[in-house]
Amino acid sequence: MASESNLKSMAELTALCKRRGFIFQSSEIYGGIGGCWDYGPYGVELKNNIKQSWWNDMTLREDVVGLDSSILMHPTVWKASGHIDGFSDPLVDCKNCKERYRADNIDLGKPCPKCGSKDSFTDIRQFNLMFKTELGAVEDSSSTIYLRPETAQGIFVNFLNVQSTMRKKLPFGIAQIGKAFRNEITPGHFIFRTREFEQMEMQFFVKPGSQKEVMAQWKEIRWNWHLKNGLREEKLRWAPHGPDSLAHYADDATDIEYEFPIGWGEIEGIHSRTDFDLSAHEKFSGKSLSYIDQADGNKKYIPYVIETSVGCDRTLLAVLSDAYRLENAGDKEKERTVMKIDAKLAPVKVAVMPLSKKSQLEEIARKIFKNVGSAYKAEYDVSGSIGKRYRRQDEVGTPFCVTVDFDTLEDQAVTIRDRDSMAQERVNIDQMENYLKDKL
Repeated sequence: MASESNLKSMAELTALCKRRGFIFQSSEIYGGIGGCWDYGPYGVELKNNIKQSWWNDMTLREDVVGLDSSILMHPTVWKASGHIDGFSDPLVDCKNCKERYRADNIDLGKPCPKCGSKDSFTDIRQFNLMFKTELGAVEDSSSTIYLRPETAQGIFVNFLNVQSTMRKKLPFGIAQIGKAFRNEITPGHFIFRTREFEQMEMQFFVKPGSQKEVMAQWKEIRWNWHLKNGLREEKLRWAPHGPDSLAHYADDATDIEYEFPIGWGEIEGIHSRTDFDLSAHEKFSGKSLSYIDQADGNKKYIPYVIETSVGCDRTLLAVLSDAYRLENAGDKEKERTVMKIDAKLAPVKVAVMPLSKKSQLEEIARKIFKNVGSAYKAEYDVSGSIGKRYRRQDEVGTPFCVTVDFDTLEDQAVTIRDRDSMAQERVNIDQMENYLKDKL
């Protein structure tokens, strides 16, 4: 049995992601831009599979519907939500080396971590994390708008639109996947903390007083989703927010954290947001956002909200970190890096490989590739030795490799290799469809 080790550092993963076309530094040919990343061919497939997994889990239910709200919103949205006045980080600079720090991340009584200067920090100032831009042709204060720092507010301002058009009764939820932007002071740890990222959020509207029970239900649902994606349970933990760390709008909150090589980090938050958001938007807009509960004698009230908010990029980082294995380290003949990504998330499901570039083998392989590709994301791989091709697909996380060899010309069968066990099985070509369907 192969000796096996997990991911040791984020640098290992960053190198693999670039080498195999998962993730690249944004604008790399110009020296890059901090806190921004581009998803390559395999990365975008993995990301789309994660988003589809979340979307199906959320919306293939009777009580949750979808939404895709605009990134640019009326600036008063962010005034009502508290982002303009309160969405900021405490910031200090070193007067000597000009390095910038979040004040809550360093000890201001000690020397600068970069240059060692003593008593060199500036006074703490608040730095708003929202990106500003201009709407229209004239640059003045009246045309200032913001790139959204979260997707949730687009759901809240559309609460009544969705509720009335879809004729939804409480409890029900609205789900959304979308980009958000934060001018992070200290982005880093690869794609863990970035300035442009995707959120997968669902706001579940409930009757006041029922939020505790509903939150318990969604905690279980969300925990199980991460397990279904293949994350190991021992790598996950709950991180409840104490009374002193609760957001001002919440009466309960907890995070799901994953153990990355850099330590434990949040990948999802489940929050009981009370009626803060809808009440604030009702106040600032002057439009009623109350719900009329016909099941309770037409009682009128503003719903409470249970939020599930998961970072798509951080989930992808957790999936990659969890899948990474180095087997038989140091053994030149047997060492291999393999990404044991859950089959339903894997960017490529099947790789089809003719043993050589002989025309009779390629003809059969191309026909198999065409058939397999109509059902699964597949890849045709003919470059290099069969061993190198296997290793390449291992690093991509492809669950199955199908090899067409010279015996295929005689027995009309192919060799199917399993990524995790490396076991090989001979399967008739006409049985391949059922074989892969059972496995995938």
